[in-house]
Amino acid sequence: MTDRRTLLTTLASAAALSALPVRFARAEGWPAGPVKVIVPYPPGAATDALARLMGHALEQAVGGTFVIDNRGGGATLIGTRAVATAAPDGQTLGFVDTSFVINPGLFGAQVPFDTRKDFAPLSLMAVAPLVLLVHKSLPAASLKEFIALAKAKPDTLNYGSAGLGSAPHLAGEQLRQAAQIDITHVPYRGGSTVLTDLIGGQVQFGFTTVPTMIEHIRSGAVRALAVCGTTRSALLPQVPTMAESGLPSVDATPLFGLIAPAKTPPAVLAKLSTAASSAVREGPLHKRLVELGFVPVGSTAEEFKARIDSEIAKWTEVVRKGNIKPTA
Repeated sequence: MTDRRTLLTTLASAAALSALPVRFARAEGWPAGPVKVIVPYPPGAATDALARLMGHALEQAVGGTFVIDNRGGGATLIGTRAVATAAPDGQTLGFVDTSFVINPGLFGAQVPFDTRKDFAPLSLMAVAPLVLLVHKSLPAASLKEFIALAKAKPDTLNYGSAGLGSAPHLAGEQLRQAAQIDITHVPYRGGSTVLTDLIGGQVQFGFTTVPTMIEHIRSGAVRALAVCGTTRSALLPQVPTMAESGLPSVDATPLFGLIAPAKTPPAVLAKLSTAASSAVREGPLHKRLVELGFVPVGSTAEEFKARIDSEIAKWTEVVRKGNIKPTA
């Protein structure tokens, strides 16, 4: 979701987190060596970049070494399954995003683990509300005008996403259902090509995180109409929210969080959860997330579990109402 420039800046900034003070003693006997953090994406993805920032923060907070293990593919199911089946000893963690809560409703029984039972949520690190963007040539300066245009010209407006079942795809589906408009989804094999085609006008609109396209919004190449959810973006304070624009149910908000295998020792879970949430809520990591346009959360384990449950229920209903089926 993040463009190359932002990603490079994010990764470079990870080193600056070494100034974080060590505030948490190690749980007895842990870590017993390098802690592996499995990311279900290849290197360079936004989730990977945030995981590296979180890893640096945890190194300073609890001691030891945190190593990122990229296991992309299979709509994130491959990497996430590796977390579920890892030894529950605190030496393997997972860093997940919105696919974690979309996949149960999208794939159903094909998911090779139980999202609610096979993991111990540690902390919701941050969220990144999506923004509805249109190509500069589209005659719509507001969400109201966009909906009117879509109703006047049904099935003529196309939007791209990184793939079927991705957060931008389902944001468009939420919009379709809430506004009762006929629009066409064009799935791509990855997010960067989608954004290139949106800037070039090959697709008329789309959803992306604010940091990804902020420079193109400022240049006028694309126009921001509304931010998903109920809170305006600090980077786009002039752009209204979907709620303010009359569509509060369009609330696609990608999340990023830390998990562990179920049955990991409670003392280790408590140490990790406290360290992660504290690092996100204050200090260099919090500041860097804000600079990059993310909304730091730093939830407790219990809060993250509740969020996972509510997100699974929400996306399962969106998928059901849209009759969305995973591709073979």
